[in-house]
Amino acid sequence: MPGDPPEHRVVYQLNEAEPGYIEHILVSVGAMIGKYEDNVAIVVVVFGPGIHLLARKPRRPVPQTLRERAAGQARDYGVRFIACGNTMKPYGWTAADMLPFAQIEQVGAAALMELQEQGYAYIAW
Repeated sequence: MPGDPPEHRVVYQLNEAEPGYIEHILVSVGAMIGKYEDNVAIVVVVFGPGIHLLARKPRRPVPQTLRERAAGQARDYGVRFIACGNTMKPYGWTAADMLPFAQIEQVGAAALMELQEQGYAYIAW
């Protein structure tokens, strides 16, 4: 029913900076949205080299099209993108250095664990 919590919950691990890897995850997120529409809660936990997807000024090359796709998924479909604070530290990054839709959690791995404890299915490439 409209307004009810979604029946399905999934959390993706995104921990690589390679554009093809990021693209596969974002395409899968889009497929989940296409299949379940508003009946799925989707979270992407981003850490390690993948963190550059969410940085305003990434230090590894991330195609703008992928950054825009992630922003659109967050804006249009409520996909949550969680950035690992521990991964940000060596770069000296704070929340201000991340894209506006990025949510910061101190420990990305802990966010993955806690979401699984809440019933989120865990997807890793």
